[in-house]
Amino acid sequence: MIGTPPAAPAGNRFMNRRTFLHRSTLAASVALLPRLLVNAQPAPASPPATAPTPTPPPTVTTFTSLRRGVGIFTGRGGTIGWLVNASAVAAVDAQFPDTAAKFLSDLPGRSGREFDVVINTHHHGDHTAGNVVLKPAAKHIVAHANVPGLQRIRAEQAKNLDQQVYADLTFADSWRTELGDETVQARYFGPAHTKGDIIVTFEKANIVHMGDLMFNRVYPVIDRPGGASIRAWIVLLEKVAADYPADALYVFGHGNPKFGVTGTRADLLVLRDYLSGLLDYTQKQVAAGKPKTEIVALENLPGFPDFHQPLPNRLGANLGTAYDELTAN
Repeated sequence: MIGTPPAAPAGNRFMNRRTFLHRSTLAASVALLPRLLVNAQPAPASPPATAPTPTPPPTVTTFTSLRRGVGIFTGRGGTIGWLVNASAVAAVDAQFPDTAAKFLSDLPGRSGREFDVVINTHHHGDHTAGNVVLKPAAKHIVAHANVPGLQRIRAEQAKNLDQQVYADLTFADSWRTELGDETVQARYFGPAHTKGDIIVTFEKANIVHMGDLMFNRVYPVIDRPGGASIRAWIVLLEKVAADYPADALYVFGHGNPKFGVTGTRADLLVLRDYLSGLLDYTQKQVAAGKPKTEIVALENLPGFPDFHQPLPNRLGANLGTAYDELTAN
């Protein structure tokens, strides 16, 4: 006979209920554990914010009158010389397109007149890139006969041939023109900073624009691929100091802010002494058997504290060029 199973004892019923509750609570806790662990993890760090690229400060441009309608413009690149008188307007060098545009629009006294001439002292871009801006407002661009070719070679290397405007008038030794009550002369003395540098003189104002034949208390650029010669540069500076008027005011392509971009023939001899010191130091190191890599590692040339610049500076390149010139066959 099949009957109803006997009821569990009261004690066992209590124990089963307690076990059931314990196990249920444990299961709920285990189920909740992953969520607790996830919530306990630190939030993933936000990726670091990219610092905004600082906007370069605007180029400061300055017009400075010197005398007899001649002045200088400083901005970005080699110093521009200018002439404005009742009958003529002229410029020496052109900087870059942005500063050339500022020069063109704000030149005091030009009043929209066409430039009779723009003269390029040599081919480097910080003196010729602005030709593209000035040429439409100029009758002629004048330079030494070597300049267009050097400018083209450099543009081919930089892949910016389409941005070049070249001189349409060139000369071999000297060039001269009357501009109102001023006479402007340009002369070529041979290789130095490059093989195309000229010196431009405003004769009546007695102002001599040296272009990059003068770096005033700054380690210079010595463009050996462009035909530079340190030895010839030394001779040139001595010749100019001897031949040009003792009271001439000189305009320099570049200068240490402390010393500026105008000066006297005494400043020419400071650069002469630096170039001589550069060759002398390098020659001694070569004679001592030092390798080029060691020679060019010098931070600053002893005896020329006004030229001092922290690394990286141009001295290494200057020493390398001196080494190449001294050891060339």
